[in-house]
Amino acid sequence: MPPLGRVDEAPPAFRRAVESLRTRAVRPEVTVEDMPAPQRLAPHAVAKSATVRVEDDDVAVGRLIVLYDPEGTRDWPGPFRVVAYASADVEAELAADPLLGQVAWSWLTEALEARGAEHHTLSGTVTRATTEGFAAKADEPPSTELELRASWSPTSDDLSGDMAAWLDLLAAAAGLPPADVAAIAKRRPPPGS
Repeated sequence: MPPLGRVDEAPPAFRRAVESLRTRAVRPEVTVEDMPAPQRLAPHAVAKSATVRVEDDDVAVGRLIVLYDPEGTRDWPGPFRVVAYASADVEAELAADPLLGQVAWSWLTEALEARGAEHHTLSGTVTRATTEGFAAKADEPPSTELELRASWSPTSDDLSGDMAAWLDLLAAAAGLPPADVAAIAKRRPPPGS
């Protein structure tokens, strides 16, 4: 496999894909940053990380990795493969719901559809892990973390819809309302007005 080079030395399709990942409008609760991409998974790769922060707490984190193999020597169909990860703490009631995995998976599939991110060969897992404290940590309340890992092959080098879908997934995992829905409490006039 050829060594990873700079993006400007990569094939045009990969350069277009990298450019399409630049976020234009991100929710104020979400911070997106570049991160080092894995070096051995494909001849070309780019990676992003995101954190959802609400009231000074990190409520969800994620990574998006785009792999590109123009020679098609990898086990995935097509030159591109998108790998997404999202993790968030969930409330005890939600953690106990037997449908949590299906609901979390639907956050991703609905976001991909809503954002027009055409793809094929979608696969992944949803995991919930409960942490309980013992001995010196016995006073800490139990917590449950939800993790979603997925990958798919996009049908074009315009990955803006894939990027937006991943950010929508993170927002849903964090429990944020859809971006186009205003909070009712903010729209009500104050009492006595």
